[in-house]
Amino acid sequence: MPGLFLIVILLSLALVLLLGLRMTAAIREVGLLAQDPPEEGRIVETDLGPIYIEELGPETGPAILLFHGSVGWSRMWRPTQEALAAKGYRAIAFDMPPMGWSFRDPAGDYSRATQARRTLALIKALRIRPVLVAHSFGAGPAAEAAMQAPASVAGLVVVSGAIGLGRDGTDQAPPWPLGYPFMRELAVSATITNPPMMGTLLRQFLHRQDAATPEIIAMLNRPGRRAGTTSAIAAWVPSLLVPPAGALSTTPEAWQTLDLPLAFLWGDRDTATPLAQGQALADLTGAPLSILTEVGHIPQIEAPAEFQAALIALLADLQT
Repeated sequence: MPGLFLIVILLSLALVLLLGLRMTAAIREVGLLAQDPPEEGRIVETDLGPIYIEELGPETGPAILLFHGSVGWSRMWRPTQEALAAKGYRAIAFDMPPMGWSFRDPAGDYSRATQARRTLALIKALRIRPVLVAHSFGAGPAAEAAMQAPASVAGLVVVSGAIGLGRDGTDQAPPWPLGYPFMRELAVSATITNPPMMGTLLRQFLHRQDAATPEIIAMLNRPGRRAGTTSAIAAWVPSLLVPPAGALSTTPEAWQTLDLPLAFLWGDRDTATPLAQGQALADLTGAPLSILTEVGHIPQIEAPAEFQAALIALLADLQT
């Protein structure tokens, strides 16, 4: 009986802490603390909603559309954009809904197929035919867009991609208790939108731990003050936890028949999407796989110079 009483007390304290963090997130995301979109970018109106982008490089240069991973935003790509712009590319990074300053779907539809259609709507609005460079969780929607409308894109580079090859989430649900929106909000407010936690979360994906600098952490935290961020990310979480349902990009056949210039870029110390996943995609498609040594899951942050050199080399090869 005393043991049961102790468990009840601990659970109650944990619930109070979580509720306090959720209230703190709500305060942070409203009023004077809320932030407008950065002046360095702009909102693009598309057929499927407003998308925030940041772009560098000549408008007439070959277009490169950069996809961030989960809980990221377009600013993650700034050093890469600068390197691409110096080579004459038009480097366009965008915030994939609901991240950053793009719109939030009232219906909470962040499925891979829908995100792909949003990507194609952005491409149409910008009047470009880009090479897609997609990192981590962003690689699924990018590949899906390329497979839905291959004529709309000029090529695809997958960087440490979370593809989920051979996995289909039809009839699956998030694990208990994250199937409940309010419980997801509690979890998100304690982790993703809790500023002191960002460094801890980031380091889980890095092999080169010193890359988690205060400047990088502050950059990742910046969109967290936007109104409604915790609720929006909580609505997105099921798409992270459950494999996509009916997605072309999870089927080997769709990769084998994809008629586009294609390449893969991976860190050999990636523990989130291990190198074996990149090797499997390269073997399946016959596309080149470039490997960065002593690099984890986020090479554009961990080893920017090495990553930029490898990416620029792959892009040059894709254009030949």
